[in-house]
Amino acid sequence: MKILVIGPSWVGDMMMSQSLYRTLKAEHPDAEIDVMAPAWCRPLLSRMPEVNEALAMPLGHGALALGERYRLGKALRHKKYQRAYVLPGSFKSALVPFFAGIPQRVGWRGEMRYGLLNDLRVLDKPAFPLMVERYVALAYDASRIKSARDLPQPLLWPRLQVEEQEKIETAAQFSLNAERPIIGFCPGAEFGPAKRWPHYHYATLAQQLIAAGYQIVLFGSAKDRETGEQICQTLDEAGRHYCHNLAGETRLEQAVILLAHCHAVVTNDSGLMHIAAALNRPLVALYGPSSPDFTPPLSQQARVIRLITGYHKVRKGEADQGYHQSLIDIQPARVMEELMTLLSQQERA
Repeated sequence: MKILVIGPSWVGDMMMSQSLYRTLKAEHPDAEIDVMAPAWCRPLLSRMPEVNEALAMPLGHGALALGERYRLGKALRHKKYQRAYVLPGSFKSALVPFFAGIPQRVGWRGEMRYGLLNDLRVLDKPAFPLMVERYVALAYDASRIKSARDLPQPLLWPRLQVEEQEKIETAAQFSLNAERPIIGFCPGAEFGPAKRWPHYHYATLAQQLIAAGYQIVLFGSAKDRETGEQICQTLDEAGRHYCHNLAGETRLEQAVILLAHCHAVVTNDSGLMHIAAALNRPLVALYGPSSPDFTPPLSQQARVIRLITGYHKVRKGEADQGYHQSLIDIQPARVMEELMTLLSQQERA
């Protein structure tokens, strides 16, 4: 069976979509699964053994570009896909499989995609509370799966593959201390400071970890670099020597490898959190106004700390520097305690 998946455009969603690929492979071991997604996704897709080929979606997130989508679909006809899964909910995301003439086109209804999808599912959100459950449910006949309780358990969570030699070489490339184990910090968040644990809490935790014999590596995009600098500069002079701000310095491919090299990771609710979970790293995830009820880190080694309930649609908190009070209230001592518990469990395993 040849399968085309129209993949999501966000890091966290892309990671969770691997559960669908793993499930399809388990159900159809001989299937060839190609995934069409933005070109930046290739470093993630290349580490998913279930994916045969990553196909670049050249169109931007908001572009309809009907003619270009027709050309893309027509160019895929020679591949003779038998089935397509469309993961985004937009109308435009269903166009390429339709134009490619793929016989079975599966997806949730989304933006009224009648005709474009011919195996169209109507989502009962309370029946499938987790995004990963909604992805996995598409792998099965709709008559068989009415709720998440009907899904075979355990779900096949995302798992990225990184070789040991890659970790050693990439760590050397960034001059990381080979004598000290690494704790990764992911202090950024896509939608601003309201989803970030305060930089001064990260700095307090970093100081304690460095005193305990670890080194700190900060991950993120270029827009997280300033936050990383705030963390490093808050440390004492001796501590700064063991704090490496790689935000904006690494390609996604390198960040994945280095996260795999970490002994543990402390992170806000972010795409990097989902990557660290898929690498099965001991992980402390810090949540404020966003909720782990829909997209939690999918790992038995993850611990979520959150002091409030519900979902709060805020982009900027009311406290200093735009932080949300619920994240300010998570004290470094609590995070350190969770982290040490995870590390001791890892040593015993």
